[in-house]
Amino acid sequence: MSEQPMPNHQCTLAFEAEKTRYDEMLLEWSRFHDAHPEVWKLFKRFTFDRIERGFRHYGAGAIMERVRWETSAGADPELEEFKINNNHRAFYARFFMGYYPEHEGFFRLREQTSEADRPRGG
Repeated sequence: MSEQPMPNHQCTLAFEAEKTRYDEMLLEWSRFHDAHPEVWKLFKRFTFDRIERGFRHYGAGAIMERVRWETSAGADPELEEFKINNNHRAFYARFFMGYYPEHEGFFRLREQTSEADRPRGG
């Protein structure tokens, strides 16, 4: 696994106002990501496991389900139990491929149509 040090882990983004549903989801993800660095650690570990086993493509949903299993099934008693929003999967996939550009395309991505939608929250 090509492990690189994580630059200053905090990635919460500051928005004057959430302009689209995408902005809202990105802010929710970045807050979650900052609060739960163990999810990123497991996401990377399980993704590199698939890469090392020869997979050229894999689903971020499958990786995230394994993260959920590991964090809720008691595999690591140090981890607190928490919920992972399904909206976060695409952000973790994009973050992984941005952080490890040599694996660009490992996760197949869809267009983020939420960029045109109005935010839900207030």
